Amino acid sequence: MPATPTRRRRSSEMARATILAAAEQLLVEGGVNAVQVRAVARKANMTDAGVTHHFGDLQGLLTALIEAAGQRARAMIDRVVEEWLAGEVDVEPLLRALATPYRKGYAELAVALHAAGWRDRGEPVFGKVVQAIHDVRVARSRGAAPDLLDTRLAVAAFHQAIATDPLFGEEFRRSAGLKSSAGKGAEQQLDWWIRAVRRTLDL
Repeated sequence: MPATPTRRRRSSEMARATILAAAEQLLVEGGVNAVQVRAVARKANMTDAGVTHHFGDLQGLLTALIEAAGQRARAMIDRVVEEWLAGEVDVEPLLRALATPYRKGYAELAVALHAAGWRDRGEPVFGKVVQAIHDVRVARSRGAAPDLLDTRLAVAAFHQAIATDPLFGEEFRRSAGLKSSAGKGAEQQLDWWIRAVRRTLDL
């Protein structure tokens, strides 16, 4: 009979962090369908009951996972915006940095949770991006002040594009006759969006 893995007691905070790390690894390796309570418990060296004790059910685990990702994304966005404003302000590195989390497995989870009715009720995750970009537009404007609505719409369109590209981008490009590999096509599309944002917002 195979030996049962030894499980040691963890603090509640440590246990939650361990479970979320295991769930994130499964997400990156196999997509949202790979994130199941039993699989997460096995990877975290815990029981199924241990996982459900901390998160209730699979939906609770997935919600906690996207919230944790959202917190990291907000911290990353704050850092990127601060670095961007401290240096020579060029919108390209800012937009490339913002695309990174979605390329690391969170696009599928975010779309699945939104389809199930989950919404982030906190401050807009790209709110600081809008403000930073708009402040630059105002500083560079000659004459009438630029429209904040245009900034919001451009950032929203860019966010929509980078969030859905890992899931649907290749099919949409193919529908327009583009036959690049998935990786090359995604890079071409991101390059296009950066040029489009620059032109639209005069950056």
